[in-house]
Amino acid sequence: MMLTVDQIRAGRALVRMTQNRLAKAAGISVETVKRIEKGSGAASAHYRTIEAIRAALERAGVEFIDGNGGGPGVRLRAQARPG
Repeated sequence: MMLTVDQIRAGRALVRMTQNRLAKAAGISVETVKRIEKGSGAASAHYRTIEAIRAALERAGVEFIDGNGGGPGVRLRAQARPG
């Protein structure tokens, strides 16, 4: 499943994660996070970078929802706590 810029932003918001915290959790630079989030549509970066972002947000409790007809989205995992 491809991540969109909106899913990354929304996922961060759900778990109240700053760009700095996401960068640290994903092992990438904050400038990379900022550059990705300035875009629109599909997140544009190296595959490993997007996967690192996905993994960091999933560890924080974000679930990514495929576009399956209703558009891609995010939700908070049932037992996850924001913060």
